[in-house]
Amino acid sequence: MLKVTRSAYYAYLAAKPAAEARQAEEDELADEIRKIHTCSRGAYGAPRVTATLRRKGRRINRKKVERIMRERDIRGITRRKRRSLTKADTKAAPSPDLVGRDFTAAETGTKLVSDITYLPTLAGWWYLATVIDLATREVVGYAMAAHHRAELVVDALKEGCIAHSDRGSEYTSGEYRKLIRELKLRQSMGRTGSCYDNA
Repeated sequence: MLKVTRSAYYAYLAAKPAAEARQAEEDELADEIRKIHTCSRGAYGAPRVTATLRRKGRRINRKKVERIMRERDIRGITRRKRRSLTKADTKAAPSPDLVGRDFTAAETGTKLVSDITYLPTLAGWWYLATVIDLATREVVGYAMAAHHRAELVVDALKEGCIAHSDRGSEYTSGEYRKLIRELKLRQSMGRTGSCYDNA
């Protein structure tokens, strides 16, 4: 014998249907969580899944969603910290910020902004330097390379009045500044580490 009292046995029998109902409800919730997670292409974690369930009218606690996701091995994507390409040359004097976060222009060719972005490819990282005319929002110059040296931004530069960029060493290089002078442009630079100073 198991040495279970009669009252404990009958309490167990009485509670069994409620426990089964709770389990069925939790399984249904788990299916809904899995659908939301799948619709997000695996990106959503417990906080965003909880928010989605609440928008659908469910009263749910984030901790319960976390537990269900953990028990069923449902995980959101953890985003890696983006690496910055801007490496300021501390020896080169920065140009003044002539744009001042006013990313509008009345006439074409009066304000050009430039930046570099990196793109993952099967062949490794490739770097894209673009020059955008703020009047038309059109790309007026671009270049791609497997490096992000000064020659990349030089290749991307076209004629204009103000050439605005961040303070990366590519933009403070002698080669780039020489071309700025040859094209009779005025160089402008935003502050270091401030993404709002670039268009």
